[in-house]
Amino acid sequence: MRIRSSPRVGGLMMRRVLLGVVVVLAFASDLSAEDVAAKPHRIVSLNLCADELVLRLADRENVASVTWLSRDPNNSNVSELAEEVPINHGLAEEIIPLSPDLVIAGIHTTRTAVALLKRVHFPLIELEVPRNLHEVRAQIRQVADAIGETERGERVVADMDVRLASITRPAPEKRLRALVLNPNGFTTGAGSLVDDIITTAGLTNLATGTGLGNYARIPLENVVMSDPDVLILNGRRDGPPSLATELLQHPVLSTLPLTRTIVLPSRLWVCGGPAIVDAIELLSHFKTEAPVKGAAE
Repeated sequence: MRIRSSPRVGGLMMRRVLLGVVVVLAFASDLSAEDVAAKPHRIVSLNLCADELVLRLADRENVASVTWLSRDPNNSNVSELAEEVPINHGLAEEIIPLSPDLVIAGIHTTRTAVALLKRVHFPLIELEVPRNLHEVRAQIRQVADAIGETERGERVVADMDVRLASITRPAPEKRLRALVLNPNGFTTGAGSLVDDIITTAGLTNLATGTGLGNYARIPLENVVMSDPDVLILNGRRDGPPSLATELLQHPVLSTLPLTRTIVLPSRLWVCGGPAIVDAIELLSHFKTEAPVKGAAE
């Protein structure tokens, strides 16, 4: 008796066969041991934060692909640079045909693609999430070393340090009290990059004394009762309506009599790159001046 396979099963088998062929072709390419050991010239990024470091540090002709997210100016600090290189959507079938000699991924993103790339032994590094400025510097150096641009990495770090050194900070007892309010009512506490950014800017992060951890939801009542000098909104209140940002538009936030509000784009402090200095500089304007009624956005 003849057994017929369904079109769906046949299509799935064909895709698997084609993927296998792609893998074989990738390994049949001119990737020699010398190529891998030399400066990478087919770099692929699978993470938005890695995109930024790669585009800032690598020669454009050595970048084979970055993620499509890097072209979004609302979320990326290097959207103009990303227009100059091909993009990917974090899929292994997009990456393998590029025969990358280095893939840079995030520890929490594109896990399916990363697992497959590991199985076929493409050179790959995974970036952790930096928790402070020290780890940011280390990560910049890690990527710079991996792509053969150590000197550029050192210049980026040195420029950051020069800018940070120019920021004056008040004594601890004179610091204004700040609180972060993210979409969906989350705040950021101790042990996080955001906390280090706030502290470096010369402010005191109220969330560090709440026991909520480095990222947890805070009730709106607690926000009001804490009466912060500076309320940091990690998201815009004038964007498209959404449940996530509804809390940021709550009228009670406008009634805090001595609280100033600043909206910081998440792209400035989500990734461990030079843009975090921009966030620190913006926050450093709120030092020991007496708070005034109103919002600065």
